Amino acid sequence: MKRSANAIWEGSIKEGKGTFGVASGAITATPYSFKTRFEQTPGANPEELIAAAHASCFSMALGAQLGERGITPESVETSCDITFENKTLTKSALTTKVTARGADTAKIEEAAAAAKAGCPISKVLKLDIVLELAIVN
Repeated sequence: MKRSANAIWEGSIKEGKGTFGVASGAITATPYSFKTRFEQTPGANPEELIAAAHASCFSMALGAQLGERGITPESVETSCDITFENKTLTKSALTTKVTARGADTAKIEEAAAAAKAGCPISKVLKLDIVLELAIVN
């Protein structure tokens, strides 16, 4: 399986602009710029896309790991903060809330650790990954 995206950049780094999209059409011609990436101007940037990818991948991986332990969660909610310093991604902080009423807390924690290590996006990121886990059972 292959997944594809494309990006176009026009102009200088500070004055230029670009757009990106994905082959599925879920994201199309989304604009980005120096200001949306390095300043506080609202808009898209690559780091947010990585954060979205990590949050969604981790949530699915945790759902799978819980299933392997006989737990079907009501929900797995994950947010992700990517830290970008000195032109380097340095940290991915996952904050996850698992709602699985009546489930064994130790099994959920074990599943979360396995998902953190085994999620395909976690595997590709070469940075510090931390997980804050809240369990509603």
